Amino acid sequence: MAEGIMSKAATMEIPINSNGDTGTQPEDDSLEQDLQQVMVSGPNLNETSIVSGGYGGPAGGIIPTSTIKGPAIRFNPEYLDRRGAHVPAPGSSNHSTCTAMEEVSRGVAVEKLDSVKKWGINTYKCTKQMFSERFGRGSRTVDLELEAQIDVLRDTKSKYENILRLATALTSHFQSMVQTQQALGDTFTDLSQKSPELQDEFGYNAETQKLLCKNGESLLGAINFFVSSIDTLVNKTMEDTLMTIKHYENARLEFDAYRSDLEELSLGPRDSAAMVRIDMAQHEYQVHRDKYERLRSDVTIKLKFLEENKVKVMHKQLLLFHNAISAYFAGNQQQLEQTLVQFNVKLKPPGADKPSWLEEQ
Repeated sequence: MAEGIMSKAATMEIPINSNGDTGTQPEDDSLEQDLQQVMVSGPNLNETSIVSGGYGGPAGGIIPTSTIKGPAIRFNPEYLDRRGAHVPAPGSSNHSTCTAMEEVSRGVAVEKLDSVKKWGINTYKCTKQMFSERFGRGSRTVDLELEAQIDVLRDTKSKYENILRLATALTSHFQSMVQTQQALGDTFTDLSQKSPELQDEFGYNAETQKLLCKNGESLLGAINFFVSSIDTLVNKTMEDTLMTIKHYENARLEFDAYRSDLEELSLGPRDSAAMVRIDMAQHEYQVHRDKYERLRSDVTIKLKFLEENKVKVMHKQLLLFHNAISAYFAGNQQQLEQTLVQFNVKLKPPGADKPSWLEEQ
């Protein structure tokens, strides 16, 4: 009987419809389930245009991919659960983290875009105001007293830069002279030892050059101190004030640009849309007015303190320069040394400017 059943199963026909599915005869339910299981667990049919050599189907054994519905391989989370693996469910923390990161990135991009937009609008308005002032078509806010003080500062800085340049050149030339005197004194000393008939003459000339060299180094210390103080005053103190003035001038230009914009809108129609623009322009005008007045106050205060500091510094440095120069060329070594002590000028030891042998390696 078993042999009869096997022969029947081997020779029976399997009806297949036009979609490649088996018929629905009750007696073939197990064979239909086996066929569907093969189709589900087979390769992904979406990866190729056709699959050859299938079970049954149209002539030639070709199953069109358009007839395959859903994925070819289904994921069964129960399988991993049985093996102790963790499967994150949809909407888990990883998904939430990615969503949060996307929102942060989107927020940063929007913020940068708004910043660029505001910068472009501000640049346009300021450029328009600048050209209007240059060609005489626009008005500008002027503080006559403050503008005069700023002009004086710029002129003073230019003249002090010239003093700094000349004093630096004097230091360089005088340094060369002192080095020449040092070499000349060493030569006189050597010749006084090798020339008995001129020993006294070479000897006192060597002493004179050494004394001049020593006094020259003292004078160089005073001049270097003078140059350093002027450099600090010009390139740090004055430059800091001028940087604040630059910010103030930019704020003045912005203030006038938004003031002109508000005046232009105020002369136009007064419909609802125009009133909204006027309110926004009024707000921007007030913001830039506050900024302008704050920087104007900063400039006024800095100019006052700069003037006081300049007078104090220059009074000390000019007195030092005069006393040191006078004592040196008068040959008054004692007065020259007293001048250095009075102004707390520290002389560098011989060879301090030269790099050490480790630095030369």
